[in-house]
Amino acid sequence: MVERLTGKERQQALQGLPGWSEVEGRDAIARSFVFEDFNEAFGFMTRAALVAEKADHHPEWRNVYKTVEVVLTTHDAGGVTVRDIELATAMNAIAAQFGVA
Repeated sequence: MVERLTGKERQQALQGLPGWSEVEGRDAIARSFVFEDFNEAFGFMTRAALVAEKADHHPEWRNVYKTVEVVLTTHDAGGVTVRDIELATAMNAIAAQFGVA
């Protein structure tokens, strides 16, 4: 099992993850991605889902029209782990392909 990050490790990791922040009251990180339209948002989710499935690490997310809200935490570890940081990094890279910084 992967170990939960300390508060300091999580803060350091977030410095390299534009748009991501800690979730108040939870050991989790979150970000909202806003795309041009529903098609781009759905395309992002499809690509991110493939990465998540390959890593066997799945996000908590929701989509409303062109906005995708994502929360990442590793339930087995009880909080944020390197797996969440890796998935957040991949999601940022996928979003960048759509012009979302």
